[in-house]
Parts: sequence; C-alpha cells; structure tokens
Amino acid sequence: MLSETEIKEILVRQRETILNKKYGVERTILKEVESKLKLPQVVVLTGLRRSGKSTLLKQLIQKHYHNEDFYYLNFEDERLFDFPASDFNRLYEELVSLYGKKKTFFLDEIQNIAHFETFVRRFYEEGFKFIITGSSATLLSKELGTKLTGRHVDIVVRPFSFLEFLKLKGVNINKETVYKTETKIEIKKYFEEYLVKGGMPEYLIYTDPELLTRVYEDTVIKDIAVRYKIHNVAVLRQLYSYLLNNFSNKFSYNSLKKFITINSVNTFKKFISYLEETYFAKTITKFDYSFKKQIMSDKKFYVLDNGFVGVLSKKITKDQGWLLENLVFNCLNKDYTVFYYSGERECDFLTVKNKEVIQAIQVCDELNTKNRDREMAGLIEAMKKFKLKKGFLLTSSQEENIKIGRKKIIVIPVWKWLLN
Repeated sequence: MLSETEIKEILVRQRETILNKKYGVERTILKEVESKLKLPQVVVLTGLRRSGKSTLLKQLIQKHYHNEDFYYLNFEDERLFDFPASDFNRLYEELVSLYGKKKTFFLDEIQNIAHFETFVRRFYEEGFKFIITGSSATLLSKELGTKLTGRHVDIVVRPFSFLEFLKLKGVNINKETVYKTETKIEIKKYFEEYLVKGGMPEYLIYTDPELLTRVYEDTVIKDIAVRYKIHNVAVLRQLYSYLLNNFSNKFSYNSLKKFITINSVNTFKKFISYLEETYFAKTITKFDYSFKKQIMSDKKFYVLDNGFVGVLSKKITKDQGWLLENLVFNCLNKDYTVFYYSGERECDFLTVKNKEVIQAIQVCDELNTKNRDREMAGLIEAMKKFKLKKGFLLTSSQEENIKIGRKKIIVIPVWKWLLN
C-alpha cells in the first residue's frame, strides 16, 4: 500500500506533468467537448492510445480552469496500477491537502482501475464534475453503464484530420485558399505527406516509427492480451499481422482459417472485436437491408491511421490507392455508418444515416482508360440501386464533373474533398 508521502509525490509530479505539457494544435473536437462542460454528466473521452486525449485535457485545463481549478490523476502511471477503487478517498484527501477544495476531476486512462465507476458515481452524486479518458470502448461503456446510465456523454478522440495536420504545418485554410496556385501546390505537397504519415500527433512531431510500434504493442499486450487473459499471444499477433497486411481486402472468418492457426470462428470474431474496441481498426460489411445477411457477408478491414500502415504493414503501397481508400474510410467513419456495396459490380463505400443510404463513393488513385469503365460501373450501379442523383469518385489529383442521364458523378481529389 502506498504511503501518504508516496501518494503526494505522485500527485505533485502528475500535476506538474500535465501543466508543463505543450498546448499543441487546438483540436477541432475541443468545441464539442467545451459544449459539454456545463452539463452535469461525466464527459468520457475515448480513443486510441496516444491519439491526443491527454493534450485535449491540457487544452481544457488551460482554457477553462486557468491551470488552477482542477484535480488531475493519470492511471497509466505504473505506481497507481492495482490501486483499489475503495481507497479513492485517500487520493481525494491528499489532493485537498495539497491544492484545496476543487469541484472538477480530470482522470486519464481510467480503465486501468477496476470498479472505477463506483467512486465516480459517488462523487458525481456529490456534485463533482468528471472529465475522464480511456482507450477501451467496451470496458468504459460496460462499467459506466452499470453505475452511470444516462449520466455520461461519450466523445471519440481521433488522430489529426488533414485540416489539423495543415495547422501543425502552419498552413491556414480559408475559402480562397484552394483557388490560389501557390497554396494549392503547398497543400498538395502536404497531403502526400499526410497520406503516408497519418495523423498520430507524436509521430508527426518526432517522426520516429518506434512511437507507432509502441502504440500497437501496448494496444495488443496491455489493452487486449492482459485485459482479456489471452495466453496464446503469438496467434493473436498472427491474426492481426494478417489483417494489417490485407487491409481493405474482403475476408470471411472461414477464409482466415487457411492462414491462421485458429479453428473457431467465434475466436476470430472475439479477437477482431477486441482490436476494434481499442479504436485501432474497424471492419465493415456489405450493405443489405437484412441484418442477418450483413452479419454473414464478407468483411473489409481498415486501420485507424495511415501511419500504422507504413510502419506495420508489409503490403506494397506503391499503388497509393490502398492508402487513399483507408484514409477516406476513416473520414467517413467519423460521421456515418459505412458499408461497401457488392452487386454485379462493386463500390467502395456507402454511407448510411437514419437507416437511409445517402452517399455512394468510389476511390481510386488514378482514373485511366484501363480502369475507367470498371470504377464508373460500380459507382453507377450503386447510385441506381439506392436512387442517388449524385455520386463521388475520389482520386489523387483528377477533377471533373460527369453527367450520365440525370445522374452526376463528381470526380474530385481526396485532398480537396477532405477540406470540403
């Protein structure tokens, strides 16, 4: 058990760490989080490890709490591992003795504390405000759901968007920017960098691949293997490596048996769902009005951030169409439920809102004489199927508007589509 002196040392050092943390690029999502501060509910920030949750806390602490009116605890600190939730009063008493009475708690990586929801609920009922972060969607929703049903709002923190990436590079975007030749060239140059490096904040600053490798390793070991007591980590790695090297390709659980030494379909489902729960990746299904057919259809696997593809995947990415597709998916996945379309032809993405298909999107590196008919046919078929007047064909650099009867296909570079 930690002594009073040890607890105070931890609290003082952690507060110094968050106060000394660089403010960084102000995140777009900050406005959404700010709008929840006046609500009584617990604000839950979830997302992949190192995607910027702690920096977001720093920005909130500086802007709204004047670097003063708050308590901060980081449960990623190994000295607090296995800290019993029942002893939270000890932490609170030491915080009061050090900093006086405050009404707001910032709790980082809270999922590392078993039964954390018990003290959050107790202090919440006493009028305290909580902003907490975590790296596991299911664990947080499961724990919070038991004690804090209806008392929390959840916000997902993702890696930098292209706009945030440009801010990091000192490029300010306005309505006129994309029409100026000089800035257009600069934006396109930065897009090529963003396409490969992705948006993980620390990696963009220090460009050391080990940073992304460490995020992946911590995700696999700490967030999955340890938490779910998986003993055969080698098989887990084998599966994830296969999926990483075949991202954006269709697969079925039965087809995985040919490559991975797992015989149970349920085990495949569990292992893949664990990776999704950490926000590292996402699988999508073929669109069908029948939910049963959706479940039974082949899946497609996408990685949360393109930076991981270059560092972890052995997939040949000279054809940057793979990277474009992965990037477009992650952008769509922020706001929509996403499916792929498969009929006589195929279309990369359908976006659904309120159970209605509202967009059909095809992605390719370059539209040329060899692939033009194929790419267009899949998009047109999807547009006809769902009675869409407009469809998008996203490319590296081409731009044109194509009319086919009453339907319109907008061919637009991915970088410009992202800015829109």
